[in-house]
Amino acid sequence: MEGIIIKGIGGFYYIKTDEGLIECKARGKFRFEALKPMVGDRVEIKVEKDKGVIEKIFKRTSELIRPTVANVTQAFVVFAIKNPDINFDLLNRFLALCEYNDIKAIVCLNKEDLCSQEEKNEIKSIINDIGYEVLFINAKGKKGIDELEKRLKGNITVLCGPSGAGKSTLLNALINREHMATGNVSEKIGRGKHTTRHSELIEIEEGYLVDTPGFSTLDISFMEKDKLKYCFPEFDEYNGKCKFNGCNHYKEPGCSVKENVEKGNINKLRYEFYIKTLEEILSGRNNKW
Repeated sequence: MEGIIIKGIGGFYYIKTDEGLIECKARGKFRFEALKPMVGDRVEIKVEKDKGVIEKIFKRTSELIRPTVANVTQAFVVFAIKNPDINFDLLNRFLALCEYNDIKAIVCLNKEDLCSQEEKNEIKSIINDIGYEVLFINAKGKKGIDELEKRLKGNITVLCGPSGAGKSTLLNALINREHMATGNVSEKIGRGKHTTRHSELIEIEEGYLVDTPGFSTLDISFMEKDKLKYCFPEFDEYNGKCKFNGCNHYKEPGCSVKENVEKGNINKLRYEFYIKTLEEILSGRNNKW
């Protein structure tokens, strides 16, 4: 029988299967393989006398450390559009982390009522031009929640963004709207209000939402310098056109990316952020922002 781990606590894992929710423990062999089951893992289980055992963990597509969740496919990157104003360097950092982890990012701009339509159009154009979808929401007023729910289908989604952006309000709006009133899996396994420190997957609209915000640390020191360029979608069409193979678009001559920055085809501020991040990795700084 196969399923997905929606919660793990105290050595017990709760697996959502076609036959319902099953409590399992992991085989001891995983300890010897230095492999610990994670929320989000697709697993194969065996059930004997109403007791479940995890027999196999399928290959992960992604693996987050904070929160500890596997197979996340999508992130809602939540920023306030005003109060405070958008810090684009910080936004770029979140986007780079998503790309590095092979997670699709959708930018969600909260407090949309504080901005004029002209300002929204300008911000949307900037973010669209670097390859990302933008949704304007008001988490407190529940505006835009329908559009977010549509994008949950078929994904494991995590919310991320700076403090004060409204992530917790948005999480509760998404979770409470569909689940707390009707009773969900969480209640069956003893989860109370949205205060748990253990990550859990909440099933919404044929997808799953991680109930704790992602990327609680913005440390990028673990990134490999040669992979950073692939975290900037607007570089993609130029990555193979430089004079030297393996060009990192830094100080190398004949660089197609630098040439297209000068031509205005690549946002200059984004390129400057890329260089700043690359230098941070090269210097080995452990900057956690």
